[in-house]
Amino acid sequence: MGRGAGVSTYRNHFPAARAIIGVIHLPALPGYPGSPGLTACIDKALADLEALEAGGADGVLVENEYDRPHTLLAARETIACMTRITSEVVAAARQCVVGIEILINDPEASLGVAQAAGASFIRTDYFTDPMFREEYGGAMRIDAPGLLAYRERIGADEVMIMADIQVKYARLMVERSLASSAQIAFEAGADAVIVSGDATGDPARVPDLALAKSGAGDRPVLIGSGLDAANATDLLAPCDGAVVGTSLKTGEMIDADRVSAIVAAAWSFKP
Repeated sequence: MGRGAGVSTYRNHFPAARAIIGVIHLPALPGYPGSPGLTACIDKALADLEALEAGGADGVLVENEYDRPHTLLAARETIACMTRITSEVVAAARQCVVGIEILINDPEASLGVAQAAGASFIRTDYFTDPMFREEYGGAMRIDAPGLLAYRERIGADEVMIMADIQVKYARLMVERSLASSAQIAFEAGADAVIVSGDATGDPARVPDLALAKSGAGDRPVLIGSGLDAANATDLLAPCDGAVVGTSLKTGEMIDADRVSAIVAAAWSFKP
């Protein structure tokens, strides 16, 4: 079992009733076809951070979205580039809490980068739910106790783990409700859980969010996909915030006005 930080750690970082965490979708990093190079990736990340902070976002998640095809484990150059980029974002951030995720299933690499770069949290798609993805060879690796032991070994105990439950694009291999998935993830040491729709940009469903919240109790449940200004009030009502990427962008860049519109909806909920 994890340290059981739960609400205290999450609320220390995100005191708002409904926190908005914007996602910086990085271009392809060096080592992938079409990469614009490390300097361009840093410039993009910092421009997106500026827009997120101008729009009033509470946090930012740095993600190697366009490293295609994704690999199960991070390459050495990916870890190095993510450390450099995240360090730059942490140094530039004035109000946003910074987190990172290295896709597609390397939470240890994410923790190592977060610890080295000074980030406050990671997101991991696979934590306690047994999930199957045929394109990645079947059952996805999950090892929550091993991940927490690694976090302790590298001195990263202050880095929060935000864990997806029944994550998009994958098939659950056991019969389990979202309420049970949330409860199991928190018992294993998650600091927050994330509920998504069926794909990137697809809204999470209000009944699914409510089910997860019933298992989480007073611990934080976040929306993981599909939030926009039009649906924000309805979707945010049963949960504690959202991780938002696609709807914040105009083209490939985050738009401060789009951020402001969602933040305004989130502020309508009182702490």
